[in-house]
Amino acid sequence: MFQFASPTFLWLLLLVPLLGFLAFRRKREAAIKFSDITLLRGAKESPRARRRKWLPILRLVAVTFFIIALARPQSGKKTTEVTSEGIDIMLVLDISSTMKSEDFKPQNRMYVAKEVIKEFVKGRQNDRIGLVIFAGQAFTQCPLTLDYGVLLTFLDQVDFGMVEDRTAIGMGLATAVNRLRDSKAKSRIIILLTDGINNTGEIDPQTAADIAHALGIRVYTIGVGKPGKAPYPIEDPVFGKRYIYMDNELDEAQLTKIAEITGGKYFRAKTEDMLKNVYDQISQLEKTKVKIKEYLQYDEHFPYLLMLGAIALLLELMLRETLLRRLP
Repeated sequence: MFQFASPTFLWLLLLVPLLGFLAFRRKREAAIKFSDITLLRGAKESPRARRRKWLPILRLVAVTFFIIALARPQSGKKTTEVTSEGIDIMLVLDISSTMKSEDFKPQNRMYVAKEVIKEFVKGRQNDRIGLVIFAGQAFTQCPLTLDYGVLLTFLDQVDFGMVEDRTAIGMGLATAVNRLRDSKAKSRIIILLTDGINNTGEIDPQTAADIAHALGIRVYTIGVGKPGKAPYPIEDPVFGKRYIYMDNELDEAQLTKIAEITGGKYFRAKTEDMLKNVYDQISQLEKTKVKIKEYLQYDEHFPYLLMLGAIALLLELMLRETLLRRLP
């Protein structure tokens, strides 16, 4: 970085051309006065006399350096210290077969959920984010990480059939709680997305919610799917792919209770746009606190300019009184 501490003095530089004009236009008095100089009119000007005419330039250079020195040129560097109170976030995604339902046309629920989660991850900064997937069982697909590229790669690999079917919401929640248990972050949250009801698993959702509450972990729950029946694709060995219509069995009461126990909030997403809006709302509710301090350190350059100005002035005086001295 470069700056002038007192830039107002730079306006004085406008006087330098005027001083130069006056210096070269000023008529000097003769060192020796003669009553008649007719005999000298044809004499050529000596090299020393010609060089002496340029002495005012050295003085103008000295004045220029002095003026710039008054403006105090400085150069330095800026150091930025960023202190971030990051949030630890565990994303919990239902991958049971009901997520194949295509009421978020033209894609199924899981495809849309993954795309919206990607946008959510890309919008975060300085937060560790992990991913738990569940169906009949639950496991950690990606532990807490700041490497969002790795997280998104693991998210792309999520697909149906990775675990046995059914819906173990309590196990998915408990697995995420276990991942956040030893976290030192000031804020720890879980975002759980499902389209069904808890119908298997050793831990029921309320017990997992109670554990989360005891550990100070906030849970946001999201229920996806349109009310009523949804088109569900099946592979028929004779007719190929066809659709049947299945009821959307979403236990909103249970998801609401999980959120209330932990101090979170329940959201319902009936369309892709509503799902995007849900993650946007959660992102606004859980903002990372970032403190930025800037330190500026400057080096002063005016002493060098004063030195150069003094050298130019001394050189002008020395030449004027020695090599380019005028004879009286």
